[in-house]
Amino acid sequence: MTTADDLPLRRAIIDTCLAMNRSGVNQGASGNLSVRHGDGLLITPSGLPYDETEPEDIVAMGFDGAWSAREGRRPSSEWRFHRDILQARTDVDVVLHAHPTFATALAVHGRGIPAFHYMVALAGGDSIRCAPYATFGTQELSDHALAALDGRMACLLGHHGMIVLGRNPKAALALAVEVETLARQYTYALLLGDPPLLPADEIGRVAEKMRRMKYGQSPD
Repeated sequence: MTTADDLPLRRAIIDTCLAMNRSGVNQGASGNLSVRHGDGLLITPSGLPYDETEPEDIVAMGFDGAWSAREGRRPSSEWRFHRDILQARTDVDVVLHAHPTFATALAVHGRGIPAFHYMVALAGGDSIRCAPYATFGTQELSDHALAALDGRMACLLGHHGMIVLGRNPKAALALAVEVETLARQYTYALLLGDPPLLPADEIGRVAEKMRRMKYGQSPD
């Protein structure tokens, strides 16, 4: 049941999903989004176009897998990895899943995104891993995603798409756009051959400068 307390969050979920499609990160109703809420999460419903979704359609779910929704609505078929990630990763509050073109093209080949560009550091390490393929909605896929996200804020899913994490919906969407941009750049770079990669210590320096800039400190 929608309450005055969670109505703004439900609206933010819908607005972020609409922005995700406008940005080109996702198409149609194929992606999904969840946000930590109370002792569980709020998650987009299964199979409902975002431009037809109302706040009451967003599904409330507990970490035990129990859920409640308005009549006729069910949680996204990918609820397992949303629940498992939010339960395991207390450092994040949002899970965004999408099928962007270039990230998915790399994932079809089982390729992650290495440190060909310093902005890879935004995802929390010196690579954006690609999880092995598993059938959508399964516990196997959730387990693969959790492993690929270990120490990271984003991963690709083999033959599938991407997952990004964030502290809020806006941050998660911004990272999704950055990851898709990196995927596009890496795909084009591969046309010239395997690009040279930056060393791990340089990515570490970049990550630290980004962290200091985020908190208003001098990056130097």
